[in-house]
Amino acid sequence: MEGMVGVKIPPGEDQAEITRSMRDLPPAHYTFKIENFSLLSNSKVDNIESGDFEVGSYKWRLCLHPNGNKKSNGDGHISLYLVFSKANTPPIGWEVNVDFKLFVYNQTQDKYLTIQDANGRVRRFHGMKTKLGFDQLLPLTLFNEESKGYLIDDCCIFGAEIFVIKHTSKGECLSLMKQPVNGRFTWRIPNFSALQQIFCKSEEFSAGGHKWALVVYPKGNSTVKGKSLSIYLFLEDREVFSSGRTMYAEFTLRVRNQLFGQYVEKKANCHFSNSIKNWGHLEFMSLDELNTPAMGFLVNNTVEVEAEIHFMTVVKELSGGGPIIGVKT
Repeated sequence: MEGMVGVKIPPGEDQAEITRSMRDLPPAHYTFKIENFSLLSNSKVDNIESGDFEVGSYKWRLCLHPNGNKKSNGDGHISLYLVFSKANTPPIGWEVNVDFKLFVYNQTQDKYLTIQDANGRVRRFHGMKTKLGFDQLLPLTLFNEESKGYLIDDCCIFGAEIFVIKHTSKGECLSLMKQPVNGRFTWRIPNFSALQQIFCKSEEFSAGGHKWALVVYPKGNSTVKGKSLSIYLFLEDREVFSSGRTMYAEFTLRVRNQLFGQYVEKKANCHFSNSIKNWGHLEFMSLDELNTPAMGFLVNNTVEVEAEIHFMTVVKELSGGGPIIGVKT
């Protein structure tokens, strides 16, 4: 039976556990070139190791059995392994989890035969297991045939890519909160027509574990000055967000009609962050409508503004006993 890249599948090897494929890109981390390979394979040397190379803060080696690792079902094959170098000084009880690929360069096709564990399997190196790899990397009958491209002019090239999975023991829990407690806040603004400041801010209110405030531009903000009332929901404690984190909220802003008990209201939503501190409506309502006493919004020179948060995300840090997140480096 032939594999999809023309490599004969070693008898008895479970293809559900190992995959082979061809690629153009060379190994990212280490290349191991051997010249005069026949002298090595005809000698009494059982295996040969490369020098140390460092990936993911650890030192590694490649170990090649030119005539197969006969102690581990590798007879008649090239056997190649990744070795956790003795130059490392890990603590007692150490273990290192690794996702790695090993390579053989096909000099005829100018491509790399890539051998790796299937289904994202991760290998675990520890004190009793410092050498892991593939007993039956390639059949010797295929490898030694020059027309196949792996051994040309008595020269061959192997390689490795290593991704060390380090446990940060950190994470976060994202929950979705509907109608948070105290999520409705009303702000009565007295002496409204006498306000001279460009904008005014309400007192803080707490909802969904965060501190908020309302911001009003009584004579309008930016391009709508003198034309429209501008209202925004302001997140006071956004500095608690770590870099890149956002907090999503859906809310409604209102101005109450104090004569008829109705509201002018507009909905909004925003991903609040360190850089986005407030969100709302530049043109909430016209100043002519607001300042006309008969319309009912300005009564006793007081305006009532309201914010209601309907939905928001809440994030909590996880550490220590929380879920472990694997990070490839």
